[in-house]
Amino acid sequence: MRHNPIYLLGGAQTDFAVNAARQGQGLFELLQSAVQGALQDAGVDASEVQAGHVGNFVGELFAGQGQLGGMFAAIDPAFYGMPAGRHEAACASGSIAMLAATAELEASRYDCVIVAGVELERNVPGALAAQHLGAATWVGEEAQDAKYAWPHMFDLVGQEYARRYGLKYEHLGRIAQINIENARRNPNAQTRDWEYGPRSFLADDVANPVIEGMIRRQDCGQVTDGAAAVVLANERFAGAWAARHNRSLDSIARLTGWGHSTAHLKLDAKLRASAQSPYVFPHVRAAIQDALRRAGVADVFQLDGIETHDCFTTTEYMAIDHFGITAPGQSWRAIEDGTIAAGGRLPINASGGLIGLGHPVGATGVRMVLDTARQVTGRAGACQIEGARRCATLNIGGSATTVVSFVVER
Repeated sequence: MRHNPIYLLGGAQTDFAVNAARQGQGLFELLQSAVQGALQDAGVDASEVQAGHVGNFVGELFAGQGQLGGMFAAIDPAFYGMPAGRHEAACASGSIAMLAATAELEASRYDCVIVAGVELERNVPGALAAQHLGAATWVGEEAQDAKYAWPHMFDLVGQEYARRYGLKYEHLGRIAQINIENARRNPNAQTRDWEYGPRSFLADDVANPVIEGMIRRQDCGQVTDGAAAVVLANERFAGAWAARHNRSLDSIARLTGWGHSTAHLKLDAKLRASAQSPYVFPHVRAAIQDALRRAGVADVFQLDGIETHDCFTTTEYMAIDHFGITAPGQSWRAIEDGTIAAGGRLPINASGGLIGLGHPVGATGVRMVLDTARQVTGRAGACQIEGARRCATLNIGGSATTVVSFVVER
């Protein structure tokens, strides 16, 4: 159990449907919007924030820009001189930034910290974007013959499930359909107004064409511009903040559990390492279990919702059994019986996830925590899971190389 609780005072995300470059915006404008929105939502002045962290994967490749920690001082003069830094772990960059911030708060280095994540991805042609994002593979060692590196890599994950346990495309298609349906209710979702036909989630080569192997168009997370930010505080600061806002500490979302594991960069090395395990990625299972244990959660069904990584439908398929919702290899059961759908026993990606809401890579881990905080405080709007009090996240970078899970509750 956590002895030094971390409170989430507020947060914001940008509209993931916006193509930033077409609006004359870049990394800075996206980051600025999220940070200013988080401060406003939290009712915290920039002068009260004592440190800043930003997650970003490939700013150098898409925008030629690094050193993003220095952008905080340009957002508000009160940030000038504030310690800040940028964190990179592919799609888990935002969660690594979260871990660094929570460690500072637990160590009492600071009382109030802001964490943001940002990515600009739609300012270059799609093929070049795919090449840039392929930097999270072992470059020159894997996915060399694939047109699209990540659909290829997560096709291999699906093939591993098919080899070990069997896998039907209808279950992958249903995951995509659920997430798209959820995104319709999210005013910030990239796909909220997209149109789909009756065969868009089937193995139909016209309505849902193959990208790589078993991965079809609707199985893919989106290429997205966006940012998200949250304001975190320790109990001392949160107590004073609550009194100022006429709130009780019990009404504020808290981070109560975390898990973090890192495996070999190469996918085939991970799959070889798990050959004797019932889990395709035992280290993913371990990170989730660590987060649940630290939060005092003995049974996954003590959670009310999950925001999980669905960069592809095969990734979410993996997450279902790795959370323990089903036995290993039986994720299909939770799809068929409606467990993971809106209104189900344990809804997954009420926000729409990466497939429906969007996936600005460096922002995703922060966005997941923000959405779970909104859920447990009843602020998720049309995406609200009724009665939600405790939710979890699972954020992975690369081919499940970097894995971070959080538990957020009220």
